[in-house]
Amino acid sequence: MKGDDISDRLIDLAVRVIRLVEALPATKVGGHVGHQLFRAATSAGANFEEARGAESRADFAHKVGVAWKECRESVYWPKVVHRAGLVKPAPLEGLLQEAGELSAILGQSRITASRQDPEHPPAAAG
Repeated sequence: MKGDDISDRLIDLAVRVIRLVEALPATKVGGHVGHQLFRAATSAGANFEEARGAESRADFAHKVGVAWKECRESVYWPKVVHRAGLVKPAPLEGLLQEAGELSAILGQSRITASRQDPEHPPAAAG
């Protein structure tokens, strides 16, 4: 998958998350979970863009690793939303799968880049 494709998918994920956050209840819990989810999902794409402009392979591996971590968090918070019953399931349809797929792609990119850099060995992507 090309960088532009991943970037577009991360933007689409952020937009879906924005819509989900807007649907959360205006409560202390809804605000906290929404803030965490919003921050993680929008940060994943921003960090991926930073990785695309990396100055070295090690820099790329580090920055794509940050994007991967944020994307993993973008899987966690919708699960909290679902299990807590904060919104009806419709806004969550496909969001967890897409965030999971993007997380796997970013994790594998990090591992691949790290393998090619002997100074930064790969970490587990699980």
